[in-house]
Amino acid sequence: MPRSLVTDAPPDTGPDTGTLRTLLRRYDGAGEPVACETLTEGLLNRGYRLSTTRGRFFLKHHLDGDREAIARQHAVTRRLDALGLPVAPPVADDDGNTVTVLGGRCYALHPWIEGRHRDGGELTAAQSRRLGALLGHVHTCLEQVMNGPEEAAAGPSGASDTAARPEETFTLIEELLRLIRVRPRDSFDELAEHRLVERRALLERHAHRRPPAAATPARGWVHGDFHPLNLLYQGGEPAAIVDWDRLGVQPRAEEAVRAAVIFFLKPDGTLDLAKIRPYARAYRRATGADAAELAAAVHRVWWERLNDFWMLRWRYQLGDHRADPGFPASAALSVWWTRAYESVRDAFTD
Repeated sequence: MPRSLVTDAPPDTGPDTGTLRTLLRRYDGAGEPVACETLTEGLLNRGYRLSTTRGRFFLKHHLDGDREAIARQHAVTRRLDALGLPVAPPVADDDGNTVTVLGGRCYALHPWIEGRHRDGGELTAAQSRRLGALLGHVHTCLEQVMNGPEEAAAGPSGASDTAARPEETFTLIEELLRLIRVRPRDSFDELAEHRLVERRALLERHAHRRPPAAATPARGWVHGDFHPLNLLYQGGEPAAIVDWDRLGVQPRAEEAVRAAVIFFLKPDGTLDLAKIRPYARAYRRATGADAAELAAAVHRVWWERLNDFWMLRWRYQLGDHRADPGFPASAALSVWWTRAYESVRDAFTD
């Protein structure tokens, strides 16, 4: 299941033995706890490899604690499983429930799936094509299973369609520069300052390209966080799409672009366009999305990236260093993408 994130926080020891025993008693045949190993320490959940006298499970602690929302997500994965998507629906307890609340904490037990994460650098062109088809299949299957009154009542969620405003980004850049300059500096701080100044100049030149409000894209149900750490492979094939916490309504084509940018980002901050091309073709074929829809999504995600500094906000405003390793490539991407804008757009639309 998902690997651990690097963190400066004290290690999470997980639920104690008493909690685990109480939890497992609700599941006929689950056995007694033997070991519980921390695997993920995310913002939305924590995950553990739970070994029992009867086997292994993935135990998920949902930090948001919204039992009803979690149960709805579980119901969706069960329906997607019935349609043949590679997912890992939770195990139901003896009363048919998939969420257990103990000590005010929400837990869910999932079958253990053997597998590993693979980024785009490990995928062949054929596997990249299958990845695009898989995400397209996710979107079309969600369209089938999320059409009832309960899902409508749950409400469209996800990011706003309002594009970032340059003046707000300029203010954020100045604040981040101030925080960098009042602290003892290291090589990361030097790079961060360079990229912030560079990005400010880029935004000054390209502010007129902000996506217009009238260009609101078509929306649909999406996974919401489709990237390498949320996809397990067995050999060369996807075995399970995990972590559906951000399930919601967003522009579907934008999820396809965002996923590709994460999967196919190279360490030097460029994109592997040779793999994006078959990925995007397969996605368009699976969903019926046309080239114009993908071109608009590329533009909006490019603009989003140009204005996004979440990694630096974590470091300088929250004191959280978990995203630091990904900053050099991510920051270089915005500069390269701006220069190679037409080539990136063409890779998604050819």
